[in-house]
Amino acid sequence: MSIQPNESVELLEIVPIGGRVGAEVRGVRLSGELDAPTLDSIREALLKHKVLFIRGQEHLDDADHEAFAKLLGELYSHPTVPTKPGSQSILELDSQHGGRANAWHTDVTFIDAYPSASILRSIVIPATGGDTVWSNTAAAYDSLPQELKVLAESLWAIHTNAYDYAATFQLKGEAARLYGKTFASTVYETEHPLVRVHPETGEKSLLLGSFVKRISGVSATESTRLYEIFQEHITRLENTVRWHWAVGDVVIWDNRTTQHVAVNDYGDQHRVVRRVTLAGEVPISVDGKRSVTHLPLALVSDESTESAS
Repeated sequence: MSIQPNESVELLEIVPIGGRVGAEVRGVRLSGELDAPTLDSIREALLKHKVLFIRGQEHLDDADHEAFAKLLGELYSHPTVPTKPGSQSILELDSQHGGRANAWHTDVTFIDAYPSASILRSIVIPATGGDTVWSNTAAAYDSLPQELKVLAESLWAIHTNAYDYAATFQLKGEAARLYGKTFASTVYETEHPLVRVHPETGEKSLLLGSFVKRISGVSATESTRLYEIFQEHITRLENTVRWHWAVGDVVIWDNRTTQHVAVNDYGDQHRVVRRVTLAGEVPISVDGKRSVTHLPLALVSDESTESAS
């Protein structure tokens, strides 16, 4: 019996859109039924480009979204924020209910085995504004002078989900109070290396972002200065790519080699996106040490704990 060429892979097109990060995937209809060669091509492109953009996926509903994500890895639920009712792992980010993550971050780094990847789907998009920007933290590490690479590899940082949401995410009033209360219903602190080694590619990348509370072993002033030095390399324009959303877009990113920020420039317009994340592994430093999460430090209240369970 002759073997027919795989039509789906032949049609798949990977088009880089940033010099150091990001590519658009064309010629694919996402579903839970994708064939293995197509999935392999998507995985390979994700490791290479860090962020993949896929237009025209309006056919996806919540169940299809999760079914596709399962083909890429094990679904992961946020440790404090409840999933969307009726779903296994979907986190809905609604601008009218505190969902404006407009600070540079890598998802859920306040625990040790934080997500390996995220699949974000657009539901409601403002007429103007509301873009998302991603940075390549491996390219940021590679661009460091050798002396700073050596320094970064020796440093560790404490990440936590307990901080001032109103200040960090520019939320206002009751939205800030309620979202912060839920997000920090259980407080976590995890010590991560500033440079982690990617388990699949062996790349070194900088692990920072807005969940960082302090750099370990130095004064508060020194911690702030060190954070700013390395974070500034991550967010340099040459290490970033910006995406202007349309309804039905899907974006997949490697959460181990990226940071992202949702630009909060759309005022009172409505914006809703839904995210599924995939389980990750505990980061390993360049000298083979693993990140460590301290036991949950506190519960804000019994009521908030129940709402996040």
